[in-house]
Amino acid sequence: MIEDELRAAFARHETLTPATGPVRSAIERTAFRRRRRRFRLRLGGTALALVVAALVGVPAMTPDRQQQTATLLVEPGPSTPTGALNVLLLGLDGASPGGTRRADSILLVHIPADRSRLYLVSLPRDLQVPIPGVGTNKLNSSFAYGSMAAKGDLTRGYDLTRRVVTEVTGVPIDAGAVMTYPALRKLTDAVGGVPVCLPQRVRSFHTRRVFPAGCQQLDGAASVDLLRQRVGLADAVQDRDRNAQRYAAGLLRRIGERGVLTDPAMLNTLLTQIGSGLTVKTGETSVLTLLSVAGKAAAAEPVAVGLPVVYTEKPFFGFQLDRAAAPAFLAALREDRLGEWTAAHPDQVTGLR
Repeated sequence: MIEDELRAAFARHETLTPATGPVRSAIERTAFRRRRRRFRLRLGGTALALVVAALVGVPAMTPDRQQQTATLLVEPGPSTPTGALNVLLLGLDGASPGGTRRADSILLVHIPADRSRLYLVSLPRDLQVPIPGVGTNKLNSSFAYGSMAAKGDLTRGYDLTRRVVTEVTGVPIDAGAVMTYPALRKLTDAVGGVPVCLPQRVRSFHTRRVFPAGCQQLDGAASVDLLRQRVGLADAVQDRDRNAQRYAAGLLRRIGERGVLTDPAMLNTLLTQIGSGLTVKTGETSVLTLLSVAGKAAAAEPVAVGLPVVYTEKPFFGFQLDRAAAPAFLAALREDRLGEWTAAHPDQVTGLR
């Protein structure tokens, strides 16, 4: 009896049931748009990672890599921002015996509002900084503390480092990336090597390879070897940071010569060759916008400069901000006046050629 009543009730209301065809079509359209958006974000992330690597010569990371079609790179993006942009790039060293990883290279790429050129600002990994929840420690350890708090999550390591850098410099970070040395090696080989001009001879502490003074073409293995060197250099880690800037400038020139950023097919090929050594965060700025802005600014020779610091032998034995020079430099960075500051302080600019 109950079953008969239920059937009768369904029959009376059947005419009120909407047609399934339009509903199914709407669901499929929504699902397609979401899949397309996720696909675009994955592609955009790897594209930014390549640009980031081109800007700084340090590795980056992307989560989900698949064979991707580059046509989405030409899709229109949101309106281009008119103000200055800052991109934080972290080069990741190998894990320690305890499994922790620190940021071996830390570079802040400043893109001025006039898009005239890129400014490569190296931040010493041994800079003593306040780390939230930890206290004073070296800047590179902020990545380790962030990632360890989330059981090795590299994104959390980047987030904490970005927070610390923002508090130290006073500038907002619009995007960033983390990259490993294996990814850097693959990228260098994929573009056919990178020209680097050294002011002095460098002998590798790790491989005994000799890098003569002057300009030379480096393959992936040689590039990684050079970027790891600090022992035997006059200014140790600061000279290593300057060599990273020289590598970045050479990589930018190499990518510009090959037209990588204007050739979606070539860009996709390079990304496939690099593999999974990249992860990026773009914040509220779209990837296409960053590609456009960075590409325009990269047309001119970049300017490389280090954060003004002084060495201290107090606990942690690292660097502190130079109280005499750092305030004016940081004010110029925050106010988008690095062109004016570097012109007034040519001795603080790293020679790239």
